[in-house]
Amino acid sequence: MDVEDTHTHSHGHVDDHTHTHGHSHDHEHTHAHISQDDHDHSHTHTHLEGAEYVGADGKKYHSHDGLAPHTHEPLESPGFYSRRAPPLLTRDFQERAFTIGIGGPVGTGKTALMLALCEALRDKYSLAAVTNDIFTEEDGEFLVKHGALAPERICAVQTGGCPHAAIREDISINLGPLEELSQSFKADILLCESGGDNLAANFSRELADYIIYIIDVSGGDKIPRKGGPGITQADLLVINKTDLAEAVGADLKVMERDSIRMRDGGPFVFAQVKHGVGVSDIVGHVLKAYKKSTVSS
Repeated sequence: MDVEDTHTHSHGHVDDHTHTHGHSHDHEHTHAHISQDDHDHSHTHTHLEGAEYVGADGKKYHSHDGLAPHTHEPLESPGFYSRRAPPLLTRDFQERAFTIGIGGPVGTGKTALMLALCEALRDKYSLAAVTNDIFTEEDGEFLVKHGALAPERICAVQTGGCPHAAIREDISINLGPLEELSQSFKADILLCESGGDNLAANFSRELADYIIYIIDVSGGDKIPRKGGPGITQADLLVINKTDLAEAVGADLKVMERDSIRMRDGGPFVFAQVKHGVGVSDIVGHVLKAYKKSTVSS
């Protein structure tokens, strides 16, 4: 039987009010703007828990553990940068501003990169940010605590399930807040941080116009050659915390060699985001993509 739950998210507006949207999940999501006054948006959508069906793309989809329908079919290869999904040509940046998706495993520095990008871009561009955590609002609170942006420009989403579902299979939980923030603040650039996930996680092009995947050296110098869509198909790979390489026995030359090979010539940056090393290079890649997309639109 179909189980229909609502999930709410709070936003920083003066008046309390409720929005209802006509799609349904059998799982709960919450997201909140980090501010004093909240109002609720209730979404209802229904999926059959445990059901399996063949999608329009010919793949088998199912739903479990409160997640939206998704597929676990094996990938045929680690992927190729040159064959990655291109940005959508039909994007309406008036409806939702140019969106940067930042993904990567837990603890690699995604939120630190969010902070660094906000600090580098906020004086010239109107920004807003959405963070994803499974059960907390910790990453959003980190950005507020460190003054990344005004609190009302930051929205913390609780995905309540596998982080990749919220950036790939069921992006509505992020699209809603991003569109609201874009309209409320006439944003030029939006930042969307995924919850920590594995190397197979990557953003849907319907959500992210530019994708950054961040790893760090503490996972070992083998990580780039392990491949996966995050490594191979992100628009930019960031290899963070290079200052820890010697301590953990990671060889940066090996990581460089394997990144060149696995990314099929795609760009990557060695960084120490917390210390500002490599950040200007990352910003340069972001602004190049932003200007190219928005001018051509």
